Amino acid sequence: MQGKSFSSSRSRLVGLVDSDAGMASSEYAIVTIAAAALAGILYAVVTGEPVTAALEGLVRRALDVAF
Repeated sequence: MQGKSFSSSRSRLVGLVDSDAGMASSEYAIVTIAAAALAGILYAVVTGEPVTAALEGLVRRALDVAF
């Protein structure tokens, strides 16, 4: 009798797991949108005047080093 109970519980569990098959696609879509938003924010920060000036100053100091 216990074997039958285990089997029916297992089939219910498999049914629950199979019912969430579309979850992975929606999670990937949300992560992709979040990554694109983060990339846009980083691009705006890096192309901003203070960051550009700091990077340019860093490169100039590195090129002016005497060997």
